[in-house]
Amino acid sequence: MQYATWFAEQLVHWQQQHGRNNLPWQVQKSPYKTWLSEVMLQQTQVATVIPYFERFVQRFPDIQSLAQAPIDEVLHLWTGLGYYARARNLHKAAVEIVTEHAGQFPTDFEQIVALPGIGRSTAGAILSLALGQHYPILDGNCKRVLARFAGIAGWPGQKQVEQQLWQLAEQLTPADTFAEFNQGMMDLGASLCSRSKPRCAECPLQRHCLAALQGDQALYPGKKPKKAIPEKQSFWLLLQHQQQVYMLQRPASGLWGGLFGFLEFNSAELRDEYLSLQGLAAMPKYELAGFRHTFSHFHLWIQPMLLKLERLPAMVQEQSTATWFTIDPIPEVGLSAPAKQLLQQLAVYSPD
Repeated sequence: MQYATWFAEQLVHWQQQHGRNNLPWQVQKSPYKTWLSEVMLQQTQVATVIPYFERFVQRFPDIQSLAQAPIDEVLHLWTGLGYYARARNLHKAAVEIVTEHAGQFPTDFEQIVALPGIGRSTAGAILSLALGQHYPILDGNCKRVLARFAGIAGWPGQKQVEQQLWQLAEQLTPADTFAEFNQGMMDLGASLCSRSKPRCAECPLQRHCLAALQGDQALYPGKKPKKAIPEKQSFWLLLQHQQQVYMLQRPASGLWGGLFGFLEFNSAELRDEYLSLQGLAAMPKYELAGFRHTFSHFHLWIQPMLLKLERLPAMVQEQSTATWFTIDPIPEVGLSAPAKQLLQQLAVYSPD
């Protein structure tokens, strides 16, 4: 590409002057820290990730400690960060590294992408930023920078568009300063080349950026075709006995996989039928304020109901995935954000 050398020089110089060089995972850099930060930063901004990263590394300072930890503890430290499959894959990969790579993070690209939850861009980031190997990256920030610079139209989620962006990333990534270049791509996309209100006048690439020259920055990258987001309802049942609540662990796969939550029903009728079967239909019931929780592909309207029990129902106790947890302090297990919110509410709520 005609401007490859110029592009790299401008970006690396800008990164050294204005980029992020003192983030927690950049101090005493290691493949483990880089891997963890890249996974946490998927779909999540740096400011949100930093405290989670610091708590996670304090508890799991290396791959061995992560691999040996119960998945519930891993999910607990992830609670509130969302996209919990990332945490489950992180734990699976740590176990795999210990069992198949003697606890040493692999240094071969094919071995890295074979680990659960690691794709081409994450592998490239680990290899270039922590292991000194020449690999391009293509996270969301990089896609935006490249799409605008070269005027690559279309939604990057489309295979053809993504392939164009990968080809461009490969052409532009320099042979020597690739680590600074890759960090600069991420930093530029997170700051000057942001999704809305890009600050093109301050950008080191503005001189040859097609989107900036044509004044149509908002067109790049192309947006994902919009679909109507469906609404779903869920009726939650909170059983409380003294200062304990009844919670079940969800299946490992699927929505909120492996996390603990309350009894859930698709309708109020199914919830009432459960209460009758448990002999709880006559108990006083308290409707708590309903609220909406949004996922990437649907909205979930949650309607919680609280029952305060004088004794523990025998049938409930027989369920193998269920446990009675104390309300305060909040149990140190993986919890969905709505479940954690309701536990906090129960700690101060007294309908009597």
